[in-house]
Amino acid sequence: SRTTIFSPEGRLYQVEYAMEAINHAGIAIGVLGSDGVVLGAEKKIASKLLDNVKGSEKMYKVDDHCAVAVAGITADANILVN
Repeated sequence: SRTTIFSPEGRLYQVEYAMEAINHAGIAIGVLGSDGVVLGAEKKIASKLLDNVKGSEKMYKVDDHCAVAVAGITADANILVN
């Protein structure tokens, strides 16, 4: 449903939630060199009590010639990458 919910102060909760999600997201950067490209992404750990997952949730191989580095919410990126 497309319901807009305002706080008692008149702010939009959806905007506040989106801004908070952005603050918790990691960054990604790509550097183009003369003979290749380097992609890097920050993987933030939500809690030190959680086990470290092997592999990267922020880097995706699309095919043999294309890769994607994700900055932001990985659930949103999964839809774009697929």
